[in-house]
Order: sequence, then C-alpha cells, then structure tokens
Amino acid sequence: MGREFIDRAPGLGISAIATYKPQWVLPNAWFADLLSRKFVKHTGIHERPVSLVDEVGLGVIATRRLFTETACDPRDCAGVVLVSPSFVPMAIANRFMPRARARDEQLSRAAVRMVRELGLQPRCIRGINSFCCGYVRALALAAKKLAPSIGLRPTEFLLVVTASQISRITNYSCAQTAPLFGDFATASLVAPVDSPKYPARVEIIASQVERTATTRSFFDFQLKSGAVRPNPDGGQEREKERVVFTMDGMGVADHAPRAMALAAARTVRQAGIAPEQIELIVPHQAGEGIVRFTEMKMRDAGFRGEFVNGLTSRLGNVSSCSIPYALTTQWDRLSGYIASPAAAVGQPGKPYMYQGCIIFRARHAARMRAA
Repeated sequence: MGREFIDRAPGLGISAIATYKPQWVLPNAWFADLLSRKFVKHTGIHERPVSLVDEVGLGVIATRRLFTETACDPRDCAGVVLVSPSFVPMAIANRFMPRARARDEQLSRAAVRMVRELGLQPRCIRGINSFCCGYVRALALAAKKLAPSIGLRPTEFLLVVTASQISRITNYSCAQTAPLFGDFATASLVAPVDSPKYPARVEIIASQVERTATTRSFFDFQLKSGAVRPNPDGGQEREKERVVFTMDGMGVADHAPRAMALAAARTVRQAGIAPEQIELIVPHQAGEGIVRFTEMKMRDAGFRGEFVNGLTSRLGNVSSCSIPYALTTQWDRLSGYIASPAAAVGQPGKPYMYQGCIIFRARHAARMRAA
C-alpha cells in the first residue's frame, strides 16, 4: 500500500459507531512476574479483553449492535470494509501454516463470510490490514474510491467494521508484547453528509495514510513451539505450535509519537486548516506514555486543542479499533475540527512504519429516522 489521501472528501461522514468488548478480561495479575514495574506507568493498562470468537464473529456482533442502536435498514448497506490487524499476512501464513489454514488468513474471504452471516447484499466488499492505521486507511478508501465507484446514493451507507483478535497471534511468554493488546470490535455507519436517513455526526474532511522509513524493522512473525496461552479459568495451557508476532516495543514507542505528530501536521496543512483550528485531538490510544509524548510533539507543531488520553486502562491497545472507540467516548461533546492521528508497524520484516491522520468536522446531526 502506498500513500492514500483524500482532500475535502466528497460529502461523507460518520453517522454512528457501535462497539463490542468481549466479556473475558485478562488482568495484569495473570502475567505475574512477566510485567515490569513501570508497565502500568508507561501504558496505563490494567487489564485487556480476550475474545473466544474470531474476527468475523466480533464484526458480526458489533454490526448487529449498530443496526439495533440506529434502527437503520440493512438493505441500505451499499458497501462493507472489514479492517483487522490480527490476520497473518499471506506471505507469513503460507510459510508457517498448512495450505487450508493459510487460506483462512485471507481478509477478503473473511469479509465475504462476515457479510453473508449478516445477510447483507452490498455492491462492494473489501478487507484491509494496515495494523493500527487501519481505520484511517478505511475511511480514506471509503471516501476516495468506494463511494464514487459504486455511486453511493443519499439514502445508502457504507459499513466500516474493525475487528481485532490479536490474542490469537500473541506470544504470552514475551514481556514486551504479551500484555499490550486487547481484543475488540467496532462498526461505523458512513453515509453522505446530508443523508435524509443517516445524517452525519462528524464529516470526514481529510484522511491520509503513508509510509515512513525506519532504521530497521520493528515487526515480524515467528512460529513458536509450546506456546503458552491463557484460559478463561484464570490458568494457562500450551499449544503445540502457534504463529506469533514479534515487535520491538521500544523502537515503536520511540518512533510512533513523532510519526503521529508529523501525520497530523501534514494532513491539516494539506486540507487547508491551521493546527490551532483543531479543537479536539483523539489519537490512536497506543498507551498513555506514547500519547503523552505525541501531545508534546503536536504542541510543538502548533496544535492547541484538548487531548484525549487514558483510554487503555480496561482495554489495552485495541489497534485499529482504537480511534472509533475513542470517538464514542467523546461523541456527545464533539465540536469544531477534530484530529485523529495514528501510527502503526509496517509489513513484517520491512524497515518502515505507517502513519496517518483523519480530520473530522463535527455536525449537529438530527436523530436517525427509524427503518
């Protein structure tokens, strides 16, 4: 994936967002001596949800919640984007997994399966993985390519679903990565701004995702034998083999704040907005320390808006679900321009990271009309 940018998106906005948090919660105490003394201070994480259903199941639950909460008509769904950071890239899957198992890692197949389980008949279906920048990329894709290509009508909407089950690719013996991530899902209803049925709460002004070079790769996968995993009883069990991700947490923590600040500065400039016009900054919640450092860098770049932090305590880092979830926590107080920057690891073994930002403008949307 190269650089994706929308400048003055063609009249799309987010009308509603639903979320789903799995019921099984894994506390810090499970990790015993694996956690460093400074873990909570740096990340703010005390516990994280773990899902017993896969990404498709998570997406189905979040979407059904969205349909119930908004009383929207599923027949108006013209397109679906499934965003997930927990699918193993195919080059890795084909190396470490049997062929039948590797096929299940195809996000496009998962997106089709989710659509079928929901009983939808959209004109386009996409599956994407840009890790923690997935939501930013999905909105750019929806506004720049999907809505124009399918001729999205005023009474229709696009569905952007984020579903993360990072627990299934976690090495629970690794002190750096094991306690960081939580499983989660969100579903966003994206519609024309002036839709008579689905009026937008926030308008998408701009969205950008690009790559930035790093001195080395911060991310990869490996096949681990005898991998430990938690079970819902509070104990643990072992798998014969598990494909797990590896990450240089210190490298990511050093690079990500600068990347998010740079992405925010570039996006507002290219959208013709001054940094001081941004009233609220709702960044990817990678951890309290990273967000604090991001705030410092963004202040240096001229941003003066209120910063949202501290949402990882009961969730951990929920990756591509982070921004839509964070937006729901501020939903009733959104006003003016809002910036949502994110940074993410690059493809396995590659010396780059993703960085991106969404610029929203709040609107005072009327209540949705019941289906």
